[in-house]
Amino acid sequence: MNKAELIDAIAAESKLTKADSRKALDAFISSTSKALKAGDKISLVGFGSFGVTERSERNGRNPQTGKVIVIPAKKVVRFKAGSELTGSVNVKVAPAKKGKK
Repeated sequence: MNKAELIDAIAAESKLTKADSRKALDAFISSTSKALKAGDKISLVGFGSFGVTERSERNGRNPQTGKVIVIPAKKVVRFKAGSELTGSVNVKVAPAKKGKK
């Protein structure tokens, strides 16, 4: 699903116009980015949480030359799915019964 498809889905689910859905999604993305940049953690109960962690400097390898390179330390955004989201993705489906042919 891309951004346009997500906006369409939000509009259909919430009965908002596509323009209002786009504004809401853009506001969510902007607010989330600002909070993470400030070092805050965002927790959406049942959905998950966003946070920033520091990735330390490490060695890597250039795949074309095989030469060892140093990958610098940087901050990365992490997302941890909540239990409700995980449960909705991992719904068990009963196996199909084998019928007589």
